[in-house]
Amino acid sequence: DPVPPLQVIRPEPCHVCGSRIRFGKTAIKCCLCQLLLHTKCREQCPSLCTPRPHHHAWPREGVLADFAPSLPPLVPALVVQCVTEVEARGLTETGLYRVPGAEQLVREWKRKLLRAGGALPALSNVTDIHVVCGVLKDFLRGLKEPLGEGIASPLTVLPGTATDIPDDAASDTALRHVVSKLPPANRDTLAFLMLHLLRVSHSPDCKMDVFNLSRVFGPTLVGHSSANPTPLAIMEDTPRQCKVVARLLSLPPDFWRGFVETEQENLVPV
Repeated sequence: DPVPPLQVIRPEPCHVCGSRIRFGKTAIKCCLCQLLLHTKCREQCPSLCTPRPHHHAWPREGVLADFAPSLPPLVPALVVQCVTEVEARGLTETGLYRVPGAEQLVREWKRKLLRAGGALPALSNVTDIHVVCGVLKDFLRGLKEPLGEGIASPLTVLPGTATDIPDDAASDTALRHVVSKLPPANRDTLAFLMLHLLRVSHSPDCKMDVFNLSRVFGPTLVGHSSANPTPLAIMEDTPRQCKVVARLLSLPPDFWRGFVETEQENLVPV
């Protein structure tokens, strides 16, 4: 599907004959697959072509849905790739998610991943797995709304709701209901993270039980009781945030799998 001939500014090879198209010469570029070729090579060009995927950079900050794929489960590729890398080589590391990675490297890799959009560079190039953990935490902290924004109000503010219900069965029922009402991208990503954190908690080498993980992820995943919390409010919110995450991690894994394993093949990073 060629466009009118264009003038070459930067010498590039012709995709048909392989010879370089020199500066200032005319060439043809397919507007569908971006194939570039000499005008004389047009007749030898394959008649069928495949559009090249366009990977747009993600915003530096946004709500979770801005980063989610179009098909379920709606878990951002950045989250999937970080979790996959951590599970591949981090489950023997003591203090996973508690030990900080080098701040500069965390910032650099987060910026690199956001700039790449859907075409993520391999995190296997990151030597320190704690940097990968830091990227994931920093990404979640940087969202305009916390991942568990829908959970924060009914579970940490209102009395007599899920984390305040003494009966575990009633508390679990209330929690399941609140989770199911989250925006789909938030719900799927929360489920994916909970399954991951449960695997971390079960690793004896990590020494990160549910209590420790809740302390790390409570403030990150659960919102505050007000839009602009005071230092005192932040201090008062922290124990409740941790309690919510601990309760979420107490829910059976099958509950979380129901949200992400219907289309599990979509979670395999490319």
